[in-house]
Amino acid sequence: MKKSFTLIETIITIFIFFVLMLAVSEIILILYKTYSYSFQQAMAVSEAKRGIETMVKEIRSAREGENGAYPIEYAGDKEFIFYSDIDHDGRIERVRYFLGEIESTILTKECQSSLKGGSCTVSFSNFLKGTLKSATVKISVDGDLGASTEYVDIYLDNQYLGRLCQSGCKDCVKGWQGTQTFNILNFAQDNSLSFAAFASSQVDPSCPYSIKVQFEVSLTQEIQGTQLKKGVIKPVGSPATYPLDEEMVSVISSYVRNSPPIFEYFDEKNNKIEDTPARLKNTKVMKVFLVINVDPNKPPTEYQLQSFVNLRNLKKE
Repeated sequence: MKKSFTLIETIITIFIFFVLMLAVSEIILILYKTYSYSFQQAMAVSEAKRGIETMVKEIRSAREGENGAYPIEYAGDKEFIFYSDIDHDGRIERVRYFLGEIESTILTKECQSSLKGGSCTVSFSNFLKGTLKSATVKISVDGDLGASTEYVDIYLDNQYLGRLCQSGCKDCVKGWQGTQTFNILNFAQDNSLSFAAFASSQVDPSCPYSIKVQFEVSLTQEIQGTQLKKGVIKPVGSPATYPLDEEMVSVISSYVRNSPPIFEYFDEKNNKIEDTPARLKNTKVMKVFLVINVDPNKPPTEYQLQSFVNLRNLKKE
């Protein structure tokens, strides 16, 4: 007599098979993710190794720029600027290695006064996220400004910045006029800007305001990221110059997780140099150090690479 599965036995068998398939699928998925991460990590480490090899070669041959600049222009913990003939064409390039992203921001505020010869103020603060590369303010006004005795004086952090609308402006245009742009990089370094606008005594509240002022602050900052980048500027003209807006930037290494410095500096006696200005004059040996990890939340742990390089063309003091 032939035996057959009962309905309950069949259901149990299917359930067990289903559970086994889920377990196998989960194991395959885990293995795939682990392999994928390990592969990404290996590729990132390989890229970083090539990057360090390139840096060491180029830094070792640092020399004076074609504009007469000292071989080292800037020696920071995570940014290093120097001059070297990196492509062996007989011309000296300006080379910058840095860990960061460029971010541009525009902040706008307005103020106004309804008093004869009135004034108004605006402030900006907490705008710094990284290293400030440029900062400008575009200031425009409106009001009773149709005569040469009617104008607006602008102050920044209690220092005189400039005068708007002493000529060429009209009364109450209901728009912006007298626009001027000022470089405020030095003022912005402390993460705070306080502007004040003072109307001359002849300015009346006939618009119905006396003055209305717009401040448009433009900031360019370099914010630390996870990509080590290389910027190269070729010399231009005679005498040579290195225009900053012609910098060509490429990625050297990704997934860089440095909390410690990327660059460390040592004098001819192998003493570490902490003071940034002294690094320019006294550096004879450099350490390049990278921490690589595709995903800090997953094992394996971070991979560290380091190399030391002698700057053979620097003059002995």
